[in-house]
Amino acid sequence: MYVILVYDVGEKRVAKTLKTCRKYLHWVQNSVFEGEITNANLVRLKGELKRIIKKEEDSVVIYQFRTLNYSTREILGQEKGGEKYIL
Repeated sequence: MYVILVYDVGEKRVAKTLKTCRKYLHWVQNSVFEGEITNANLVRLKGELKRIIKKEEDSVVIYQFRTLNYSTREILGQEKGGEKYIL
């Protein structure tokens, strides 16, 4: 499946959240990741994020798509992140 993950977490947890998301997905831009992921890895990613975030303060939204056949991606301005950019 293909997922887009966005997060808004407290400053103290940003680095851990970023590092965890990078293990499974491609960084797109600040607090946004996307990519193909298996069901098993998505479960692992969610589990790791649940241990990092504070439910009462932070937010992680994961959009799941079965296929990207009927989607388009348009970038306005400079493209950031992606597979070719490694921080």
